[in-house]
Amino acid sequence: MDLEGRVIAIAGAGGGLGPVVAARMAEQGATLSLTDRDQSRLDALVGDLAIGSERVDSTVVDLLDESAAAGWADAISERFGRVDGLLHLVGGWRGGQPLATAPLADYEWLHDLLVRTVINTTRAFHDALAASEHGRFVLVSSSQAQAPGGTNAAYGATKAAAESWTLALADSFRIAGSAATANILVINAIVTPQMREQNPDKAYKTFTSTEQIADGLIFICSDSAAKMNGKRLPLYP
Repeated sequence: MDLEGRVIAIAGAGGGLGPVVAARMAEQGATLSLTDRDQSRLDALVGDLAIGSERVDSTVVDLLDESAAAGWADAISERFGRVDGLLHLVGGWRGGQPLATAPLADYEWLHDLLVRTVINTTRAFHDALAASEHGRFVLVSSSQAQAPGGTNAAYGATKAAAESWTLALADSFRIAGSAATANILVINAIVTPQMREQNPDKAYKTFTSTEQIADGLIFICSDSAAKMNGKRLPLYP
C-alpha cells in the first residue's frame, strides 16, 4: 500500500482526525496539501509532520466558497503537477433533539458543513482526479446516513446527501472512462488520542480509532483498491 510520490489533498486536516491521517499518509510517502479554517492548527500539523517543504503545503481555504475551492485545486496542480487524491475529513455534529422540535438552523448549518463542502471540493477537483492514474476521492461518513435516529434527523439527512453526491461522483468517473474512484468510509463515532488520554479507562466499544480510519484511507488510496468504486466501507463494530 505504498503511496510514494502521490499527491493527496486533505480537507479538514486540522480536526481531530486530520493530524493522524496526514502523519500516516506522509509515512507512506505521499506528498500532502492540507487545508483547514485555522492557520495555526495547520502550522502545528506541518511542524509535527517533519517532512521536507517539497512534500507539503498548507493553506486556509473557505470550502463554502466555490471559487476558493477551485483556487485550492488549481494551486495544487500548479505546484505539484497533479492531484492523486482528495480526502474529505470535514466534520461536525448538531442534534440530540426530537425531530418535530429541533431547530431547522441546525440542518442549515450541517448542510453547509457536510454537503456544500463536498459539492464544492469534488467539483473543483473532478477533472484533476479523473486525469490521474490513481485518482481517489474518499468521504468519511457516519452510520447515521443509512440508519438515522429520530433525534439526529438533520445530521443523518445531511450525511446521506453527502454520500449520495459521492456515489454520483463515482458514476461520473465511470462514465468518463477514468481510473479514478470515489468511495465512502463509514464509521459510528471517532475516538481520538486526546479522548483516550482524557478517559483512559473507557472502552469505546462502538468507536473507530483515528489510526484505524487512517489505515482504511490508505487502503482505499492504494493500488489494492483500484477496482473499488462507488462503495461504502463500514469500519465499525
